[in-house]
Amino acid sequence: MIPTPQTRVRSFVPVDPESHFPLENLPYGIFSPTPAEPPRAGVRIGDHVLDLSVIEDSGLLASAGLPWATFSQPVLNRFMELPADQRRFARVLIQGLLREDEPTLRDDPVLRARALLPAASVTMRVPAAIRDYTDFYSSKEHATNVGIMFRGKDNALMPNWVHLPVGYHGRASSVVVSGTDIVRPSGQSLPPGAEAPVFGPSKRVDFELEMGFLVSLPSDLGRPVPVAEAMDHIFGLVLVNDWSARDIQPWEYQPLGPFTAKNFGTSISPWVVPLEALEPFACDAPVQEPEPLPYLREPERRTYDINLEVAVTAGDGGETLTVCRSNFKHLYWTMAQQLTHHTVTGCNLGTGDLMASGTISGSDPGSFGSLLEITWRGERPLEFPGGARRTFLEDHDAVTMTGWCQGDGYRVGFGEVAGRILPAFGEVR
Repeated sequence: MIPTPQTRVRSFVPVDPESHFPLENLPYGIFSPTPAEPPRAGVRIGDHVLDLSVIEDSGLLASAGLPWATFSQPVLNRFMELPADQRRFARVLIQGLLREDEPTLRDDPVLRARALLPAASVTMRVPAAIRDYTDFYSSKEHATNVGIMFRGKDNALMPNWVHLPVGYHGRASSVVVSGTDIVRPSGQSLPPGAEAPVFGPSKRVDFELEMGFLVSLPSDLGRPVPVAEAMDHIFGLVLVNDWSARDIQPWEYQPLGPFTAKNFGTSISPWVVPLEALEPFACDAPVQEPEPLPYLREPERRTYDINLEVAVTAGDGGETLTVCRSNFKHLYWTMAQQLTHHTVTGCNLGTGDLMASGTISGSDPGSFGSLLEITWRGERPLEFPGGARRTFLEDHDAVTMTGWCQGDGYRVGFGEVAGRILPAFGEVR
């Protein structure tokens, strides 16, 4: 039985109540025990990583009938593409091995030493082979804020926004794992009042607080995925920081949308929280008005109550300030609607495809999910207690995002996605 908030079962591995990784979670990731060793799959439990390749090789997952060496792969795709029932059964077996009342792993010091590694000692990798990446624009609050800035209150939302999940095709090759530095992009921008563009490093690098999901089951070209089946194609969620160059973006995005202002880096958290771990935190999604077209009408509008925070560190060794507290449940368009609209033309899904939510903002300024909103296009600088000021990110600033669901005495979380801005290519570092 998978533990729930009503029937908690603890692990023999110590887990702090504020840890993101209790037995109820067990997110999947790809790691190397040392930087020189080949990557393999694991799950996070407390401050440890359980090496699933060791558990699999020991025959402890045999009853799940997994393909050979499923967890010895350098990506999670082989596991993600399995039928959902098979994945769930494997998860139950893994949870069972970590229970405090199960001696198989607990009382075998040799196996435990091989399989349970300190999380601080391993090197995390991008968890999946991401063939394609799509970024949506699903927060009504964020879209409204941006619209007010650039078009005024009367025309804040474009006419199509409440009828479909707006999105664009992102760049899969520049999706990187948490902890990877991001080089400040250079490009064209049009300074205020200028008649011709200039070229140079972006002066308005921003973060965007997002979450993303990884596709599990693929779909056939030409066959749309009905909204009632959409969640069957989702493996789990990650935190996403969709770095943006706000001065490059407005000059280049018309008429075809985001391009180089977005393609220089997208950071994701290394741990993928499966939908099963999030089910106890399901909640109602926002009411949609007007009602969407029939293909986007969900039998039950559900989302997840996931607390989100963003902190900015001003330069190497500088002050750290929490600048945003938001929640995944604010999103107007759900994951099911995003996936269904993506495939309504017959576009096929691939295992490992990443789809991100777009910036997640709430209704008050403390919940705005980007510096563009927090500083209102740079007009209201962010003030650090020690005197540092920011309108957008400067070189060596770091951004750390975290997210978790709060249970009764425990959390199911994502860890963090962190990244630091380095000077533009060719500049002094």
